Amino acid sequence: MSETRAELAVGALVLAVAIGFVAYAVTSVGAVQSRAGYDLIASFRSAEGISVGTDVRLAGVKIGSVTDLSLNPQTFRADANLSIQDDVILPDDSSVIIASEGLLGGNFVEIQPGGSPFNYESGDEVSNTQGAISLIELLSKFVGGGDS
Repeated sequence: MSETRAELAVGALVLAVAIGFVAYAVTSVGAVQSRAGYDLIASFRSAEGISVGTDVRLAGVKIGSVTDLSLNPQTFRADANLSIQDDVILPDDSSVIIASEGLLGGNFVEIQPGGSPFNYESGDEVSNTQGAISLIELLSKFVGGGDS
């Protein structure tokens, strides 16, 4: 009888630790959104390197994430829906750029604020965007002498 109680206690402890790890993983990955936000749409020639869940940063600080990424069949461009924190007000001449964390790092969406007195509203489309720059394309231009 005492072996059964010991096994139950160990099983309960293992289960509690597993639940703790899952809770930590969910909160550290950002699956639980703590702040409400507003949506912006950005259209890119190339959205290479970003996907749903990619960080949106301003001055190196995460202010949102990519919530949807799809191909626009009329323009043949990649449309990204960006969820931005409500407390971050962006001028309507801000730029949205797909940037890289370095040679081996991943990509993120960077916002460079403009100076307009007017601000983006939820659902607005960002007109000033720059897609991902391909490192292989740059290297081939460098090695090839810029002929291509």
